Amino acid sequence: MALSCLTLTANPSSIICKFKASLPTAPHALDATYIRRAAHLADKSAGFTSPHPNFGCVIVSPSGKVAGEGYLYAQGTAAAEVQAVKAAGELCRGATAYLNMEPGDCHGDHSAVSALLQGGVKRVVVGMRHPLQHLRGNAVRALRNQGLHVDLLGEDLTSNLIEDAQKECLLVNAPLICRAALRVPFSVLKYAMTLDGKIAATTGHASWISCKQSRNLVFELRGRSDAVIVGGNTVRRDNPRLTARHGGGHMPMRIVMTQTLDLPEKANLWDMSEVSTIVVTQRGARRSFQKLLASKGVEVVEFDILNAREVMEYFHDRGYLSILWECGGTLAASAISSGVIHKVYAFVAPKIIGGKNAPSPVGDLGMVEMSQALNLIDVCYEQVGPDMLISGFLQPLPDMVPVIPSPDETFVADPTVSPYDSRIIFFYKTWDPYGAFSNFSPHPIQMPDENGDYVTWMSVEHYYQAHKFIGVDDPLAQDCVEMIKSAKSPEEAARIGRSMQKQKPYLIRSDWDNIKIDVMYRALKCKFSIYPHLNSMLLSTAGSVLVEASPHDLFWGGGRDGEGLNYLGRLLMKLRSEFLGESSSSSETPSLTV
Repeated sequence: MALSCLTLTANPSSIICKFKASLPTAPHALDATYIRRAAHLADKSAGFTSPHPNFGCVIVSPSGKVAGEGYLYAQGTAAAEVQAVKAAGELCRGATAYLNMEPGDCHGDHSAVSALLQGGVKRVVVGMRHPLQHLRGNAVRALRNQGLHVDLLGEDLTSNLIEDAQKECLLVNAPLICRAALRVPFSVLKYAMTLDGKIAATTGHASWISCKQSRNLVFELRGRSDAVIVGGNTVRRDNPRLTARHGGGHMPMRIVMTQTLDLPEKANLWDMSEVSTIVVTQRGARRSFQKLLASKGVEVVEFDILNAREVMEYFHDRGYLSILWECGGTLAASAISSGVIHKVYAFVAPKIIGGKNAPSPVGDLGMVEMSQALNLIDVCYEQVGPDMLISGFLQPLPDMVPVIPSPDETFVADPTVSPYDSRIIFFYKTWDPYGAFSNFSPHPIQMPDENGDYVTWMSVEHYYQAHKFIGVDDPLAQDCVEMIKSAKSPEEAARIGRSMQKQKPYLIRSDWDNIKIDVMYRALKCKFSIYPHLNSMLLSTAGSVLVEASPHDLFWGGGRDGEGLNYLGRLLMKLRSEFLGESSSSSETPSLTV
């Protein structure tokens, strides 16, 4: 299926292609219009929900009035369907709900489906099925089993207008589709060049090729990405900050890819006050410099063979959905040759600078004839100030018809054990089949405070991060607790807690390293005690080893090669043993103990 282009404007919510008003006499015109509206709503959350899907919902009353709308702000907040039904109120009775994507109730509570049923919706129109195999079709079946009429674009509804609307639904969740089918993040290569194809002068000077409007769009693209990646040459030449300071939803992670680790000791990217940086390099490169980076808070990840595909597969395992490549020509050529670049944004400025040795945006690809050139798909042209933005796909989005592997099949802690072996159950992101085991799953818990009064926390992660600061006699520590408590998602709570721990370590309670395991265990025990379906899920794993499959967390997770301590998995197995001992005469000895 061909995909329509994205139209960039200064408004972050309008990156998805703008649609023209459908003729009311055309087949399925209203359905197409409202599905597009749901897709546009979903796109508002780009950069906030990551690493989770973008969901939008529009409720249209029987009289044809838009009665309620909603979109997912972040994982852990109310589902788009819940928000829309609440906004519609009584107008929801007999209404039609338009969803850009099938709901993915991956925590066992089915809140989105329940909201539509309880609201009295009679018909549901779905833009696309959920890309993840263990969620694909579940919500559609559940709704149909309850007597609702469900229409799927491209299956139950077909027309030119429907096809165009479905394209927009695919585009708004292109990162999730690529991640699920290709097992690498959705990668966008961005560059600015002169009319004669140069990204810098022969001296390396490149400020500024593109106009201010174009640069603002780049900030917007960053804000919609999980991470921005550059090579060592860019760090040495430009000393970039790689922030989304003029737009976008959040600050993306910064990644430097360098084989030799020949980087300056002082660089803007080593400033961790705003956002973190990861350096990926060849194993064994400049050990002393690695220690220097570590002292600044920079994470260094070594690879036996450093290439773009290996790096992207690693960040796939870390849960990244979208990567923006802002690198020079050498790394860009390597990424294109590795097949990990999906889309290109080229800002062409009406300038000519010349220079035989001036760098170009893409290095040598090994092509010797024009017939070998790579052709972009669904090319889009847009004037941005005096510049021209040319964008298009290097490869089409994958077909969603074949069975898509579940993301939890990627990590293997023990190379002698198959990932399909039932004796080992991996969990990491909340979208996994056992994602509810994660401390980031959106299950509120009630825990007593120091006065014995019960306090509600939005998730285990909220509780855990806040307790780094609880009990510290400092007003700033109390402010940290309140900020974490009011965070709209577990991801946001984690960002606040980790950031403050790095910036103001004196606010962390002195006994934190000694009590953090107990803090996590108390929160997990509360969570699995008050949610029966979670308790049943945990008990159903009896006899299996539970591994938190984070490739970068060597304390709570299993680590990249199984070298991690896996304390989260251990705590869950300990908790499982306690529950089994309380609920039956038999007891279970956990495979791993704390």
